[in-house]
Amino acid sequence: MNEVKVPKGDEKITVELTMKEAIALTGIRFNQQPELKTEAKKKLMRIIDESKKLNLH
Repeated sequence: MNEVKVPKGDEKITVELTMKEAIALTGIRFNQQPELKTEAKKKLMRIIDESKKLNLH
């Protein structure tokens, strides 16, 4: 099995999510708001991208 290496993988990040967004990330579906999971993932990726840019300089 291949191992995934994440530089500074133990570094903490802070992401502000609504309770519904956090729950959606666990796999629970909100049929009336299917975009919740997508929006939460976008927030996470934005923070991760910002963190990578800050650490590279």
